[in-house]
Amino acid sequence: MSATQYDVIAIGNAIVDVMAPCDDALIERLGMTRGGMTLIDTARAHELYDAMGPAREISGGSAANTLAGLAALGARCAFIGQVADDQLGEVFAHDIRAGGIAFDTPARAGDPPTARCLIFVTPDGQRTMNTFLGASQFLPPAVLDEAAIAAAKILYLEGYLWDPEEPRAAMRRAIAAAKGAGRKVAFTLSDAFVIERHGADFRAMIETGDVDILFANHVELAALTGHDDFEAGLAELAPKVPVLVVTRGEHGAVAIQEGNRAEVAAEPIARVVDTTGAGDLFAAGFLHGHVSGRSLANCLTMGAIAAAEVISHYGARPEADLKELVLSRLG
Repeated sequence: MSATQYDVIAIGNAIVDVMAPCDDALIERLGMTRGGMTLIDTARAHELYDAMGPAREISGGSAANTLAGLAALGARCAFIGQVADDQLGEVFAHDIRAGGIAFDTPARAGDPPTARCLIFVTPDGQRTMNTFLGASQFLPPAVLDEAAIAAAKILYLEGYLWDPEEPRAAMRRAIAAAKGAGRKVAFTLSDAFVIERHGADFRAMIETGDVDILFANHVELAALTGHDDFEAGLAELAPKVPVLVVTRGEHGAVAIQEGNRAEVAAEPIARVVDTTGAGDLFAAGFLHGHVSGRSLANCLTMGAIAAAEVISHYGARPEADLKELVLSRLG
């Protein structure tokens, strides 16, 4: 097997979170559901963005958040995702590259614009979110850098992006490139609604050995296996995938690797501020442990440390020194 250029290369939604303070009157005037999350179209995205006051723009997206955590831990990372040739596309590209992550997917000309989640924050801290998936849904197979995929230890795929047709085809091609080079494929199920729509695809990928590391939470495990009982779900899925990782929120996480089982409790935290990105950063910690050759239990602990850090503040990207947190906990 040839030398690797990256520890992890990921394919996912390229989204920019745009956050701005507002009053309740603006929420009402714009006809938004206070405290909710709504998927919006291009026209509505332009309307809401124009109505926002001074905003803070933070790059997001599930797989991109995971890479941000991995890079903060010292991993060599690359991202494949679609932005448009516009201001927010430039913001996303700048942020991810500033985090030490390679990003070379060409920007897409014209509409739809770059994906964004427009977040209106009222004085009580309540967040009203409006998500426009935009250009991220139009990642064509032709833009894949198959040489980069073949040069990464792990290809990490975001389940959210399996829904639209073009990125789904791109991810299938990426799996073939990774497998052809003898690399591992990690997959995160992302959400139960994705499993409802594409569970047959995911089960087939698992059965045929396309997935080496599978990430799920307890709700997604139940949706994929049809077992509400947690242990029954584990018993069905674990023999079919080399590494199964299942998070359980405040109850910690379980991993099973070729019959060996490890469990960890959630890391103690003074106050949960914002759970956005908890699963993304858990995957980052676990994958860094995995590519570093750590034990299964230590991989889980690294995931728990990274998740605890990200839920202690607003935003889905790490702010504290993850390397130092891991070092002080595990050495």
